[in-house]
Amino acid sequence: MTSMLRTAAIVPAAGSGIRMGLPGPKQFYDLDGVPILVHTVRVLARVGGLDGIVLVVPADQLARTREMVLEYQLERVLGVVAGGRRRQDSVRAGLDFLPDSVELVLVHDGVRPFVTPDLVEECLRQADVVGAAMAAIPVKDTLKTVADLQVVKTVDREQLWQAQTPQAMRVDLLRRALIVAEEKGMTGTDEASLLEAVGCPVTVVPGSERNIKITRPEDLRLAEAIMHHDHPRTVPAAMRVGHGYDVHQLVVDRPLVLGGVTIPHSLGLAGHSDADVLTHALCDAVLGALGAGDLGRHFPDTDKKYKDIRSLRLLEQVIAMAADRGYLLANADITVVAQRPCLAEFVPEIVVNLATACQVDQTAVNCKATTTEKLGFAGREQGIAAHAVVLLSKN
Repeated sequence: MTSMLRTAAIVPAAGSGIRMGLPGPKQFYDLDGVPILVHTVRVLARVGGLDGIVLVVPADQLARTREMVLEYQLERVLGVVAGGRRRQDSVRAGLDFLPDSVELVLVHDGVRPFVTPDLVEECLRQADVVGAAMAAIPVKDTLKTVADLQVVKTVDREQLWQAQTPQAMRVDLLRRALIVAEEKGMTGTDEASLLEAVGCPVTVVPGSERNIKITRPEDLRLAEAIMHHDHPRTVPAAMRVGHGYDVHQLVVDRPLVLGGVTIPHSLGLAGHSDADVLTHALCDAVLGALGAGDLGRHFPDTDKKYKDIRSLRLLEQVIAMAADRGYLLANADITVVAQRPCLAEFVPEIVVNLATACQVDQTAVNCKATTTEKLGFAGREQGIAAHAVVLLSKN
């Protein structure tokens, strides 16, 4: 029962990801096909001395995160709560969610996925003995004080350490530090800085150079290199193949959109977006080649902003996702399965639309249509299906 928990982790992951230049929060960006936050939580869930985990995310990402917890079957997650403007506001939100039985709390950045269970456990052990402990590494570079791009002096680095997380402490100490910070109008860059302000000593536990915080594009490239080093089978190949398949039901009072072309027909396709089954299959094929899940994960039909959206716009975002990972579309082969209408006259325009969205020459896109000789749901004109196969090449 949660009321009997003694130790818990708060994972602040309420950042916007502005410095990463990504369309959404960086903690949800895929690293080796899995969101960064999932990697982090999976490590914390392996820590024997940790009873539970609270995730603190942007308010508009609560539903998405809860779905992610279920999708990836993340263990020991007690709840998902909305964060605040500052880090300490998010930590306070996580702290307020915890039951009164929790005596030790550990705070760990949601975008530090390479922390080890041993480091987490050591921080907890030290905090249990002395009150507070944090991971850190000695500064190895020469440091300079600079003014107007001119070196003022060299800073003695002998006693300088670079702070990391996890940072663990007794709950009463953290609560007191948060209250004092609020009273003084102080904003801390981490939990240790808040504890220092109330005179609480913090023990340093040697961290690791690998325990990086992913905040900038170059950090993501380094994270991918670490991941691929640890799991050689996931090293991106020069070429990748993906397959996509989608089906939509034919209904009245809906337009029939295929490959971005509105086709005259008595029936249209049902769906949250424009239900462009052809383009959806192509999107899923590209995502499959990237190992990045499917269209529903990135553009859920529970999100109102995708209501009636043109699927070609989704394809453009998927292609941009591939480009971010260094891949371009080499070629695509798409087959539409429909009894009616005849699509031959619309194929050239479909190819132009798809090639434009994928930023490739039209010769790289092949589209064809077939019937099922009146067999199955397509033959009975209950729905339309589409298959897509793509080849991605390393940029």
